[in-house]
Amino acid sequence: MESIVVVTDTGGDRTPLLQNSSTDGSPGDVTVGGGETVSSKTSVEEPPDKSPSDISPDPKQRLVSLDVFRGITVALMILVDDAGKAFPSINHAPWFGVTIADFVMPFFLFGVGVSVSLVFKKVPNKSAATKKVILRTIKLVLLGVILQGGYFHGRSHLTYGVDVEKIRLMGVLQRIAIGYLLASVLEIWLINNILVDSAVAFVKRYCFQLGAAILLGLLYMILLYGLYVPNWTFEVSTLSITSSTSLFGVGTQTVQCGVRSSLKPPCNAVGFLDRFLLGEQHLYQRPVYRRTKECSVNSPDYGPLPPNSPAWCLAPFDPEGILSSLMAAITCLIGLHYGHILVHWKDQMQRVILWSISSLTLLISGYLLNAVGVPLSKPLYTLSYMFITAGASGIILTIIFFIVDVKCIRKPTVIFQWMGMNALIIYALAACDVFPGALQGFYWRSPENNLVDVSERLLQTVLHSEKWGTLAFVMPFSCPLHTLESEFSSNKLRVKIPKAIYMATSEHEINENSGTCDSCHCHQNEAQRGREKAESHLGKAIAHRAVYGSGQRRGRSTRLRNNNVKTLPSRLSKVSIADEPEN
Repeated sequence: MESIVVVTDTGGDRTPLLQNSSTDGSPGDVTVGGGETVSSKTSVEEPPDKSPSDISPDPKQRLVSLDVFRGITVALMILVDDAGKAFPSINHAPWFGVTIADFVMPFFLFGVGVSVSLVFKKVPNKSAATKKVILRTIKLVLLGVILQGGYFHGRSHLTYGVDVEKIRLMGVLQRIAIGYLLASVLEIWLINNILVDSAVAFVKRYCFQLGAAILLGLLYMILLYGLYVPNWTFEVSTLSITSSTSLFGVGTQTVQCGVRSSLKPPCNAVGFLDRFLLGEQHLYQRPVYRRTKECSVNSPDYGPLPPNSPAWCLAPFDPEGILSSLMAAITCLIGLHYGHILVHWKDQMQRVILWSISSLTLLISGYLLNAVGVPLSKPLYTLSYMFITAGASGIILTIIFFIVDVKCIRKPTVIFQWMGMNALIIYALAACDVFPGALQGFYWRSPENNLVDVSERLLQTVLHSEKWGTLAFVMPFSCPLHTLESEFSSNKLRVKIPKAIYMATSEHEINENSGTCDSCHCHQNEAQRGREKAESHLGKAIAHRAVYGSGQRRGRSTRLRNNNVKTLPSRLSKVSIADEPEN
């Protein structure tokens, strides 16, 4: 048995630097300079604490990478919506093709699917959970009608109000509500109670969700290519008349169709079903195909109608229609698949590999469909478009997950985490022009001299460019840095907003019974680094007191006088370790 034998300084009345404090003669603990007990083992033991495996995750723990993914989507949405008028290349594609703006909606839907898989992984009361889902869906639809139904007139008008006879019924939030409802119901009710211990068991557990996605895709394709679209008429709305419109007045126009399988703007089944079920007065009155070559001399931007332009250029079309929303809901179901991988595979790199394989499969499928004649179209939400955008969503989430939740690099993404946790309120205030519209109400002498427009014109003057001035103007709205501090705790990141409008676009607290806590990995690493740091400080403190004594501080003259460098070797030689003689 070993013990620490300490020889004190001459004088004998000082407290020994180190002494054995074990009452039973065991070498367990030693006392430092008069009271602090540490271990005398080779490595300094830390205070009793829970091991990483014993740390219980917070029941409301969030998947940080999903918040960051959603925050990037919100920032991208605000950027392309506001700066798209200055940079048409980043705006939505006029009809066929994909631009950066066309990834925003699928990113939102994909994130909702991942969230649903985490929220409803363990559902003790299915009826109560279903009721909760239905209520949230209704709230989201109502909020979407208020924000995008025509009640708010945007930055260009200081008025509000809408004719109920012409209110827009579909929109971004309504489409998200449809996907959220479908994904939640499938997650709550249609899961086989099978233990997932292999890939085959994984497919068997979620086979009903896979079947639902296939049926939705088949229904969409059958209606898109098989539905007969007859000739139709529409009333040119005053909302369709702009300062650049010169060829048509307000009146009835006729569009010649009488075809099947058409994917062009005037005669597709998506628009036909919306006109039949919703009515043309309740559709979006300024559709994206107004920027095609047939309808704009400034294509791909809005502009005056070219000579001999077709009548359908002034027809309404809703990019978030009923039939296209069925295909969009499949994006939510694909998000469910990614969430299921997160739940059933605990190894971080296995998740990254499986997500990468799934994403590449979706991307390749989309490009193959596009090559064989299924074009990419966001307004129609074609099958090829769905595959490519869902695959891109998976790739982006995988990269963010690897950086944020595997490597635990979070400080550079805290702005997007905050935006992702408050996605709905940021969308309402910034993307729907509620906040800019409120600021625009403050003006000097004339409405044109309002705070918003003056700031934008000032930046355009400073940068000598209308386009770059507009881009610089919208950046603060897409990245509100002034709302952030250098450090955030997770419970301070979310803005307190009424529960009535808070829903799955920002909720994905991990169910406490799901067994999934990716952020705990980073928390455990941080705790381990903290313990190692404390252990290092404790070791330095012990060494310092062993050399200088507990009563001496690192004062200027005191240290030089009592702990002279020349005398240290003789002091250190008095501290020795000897074997205790055997009895």
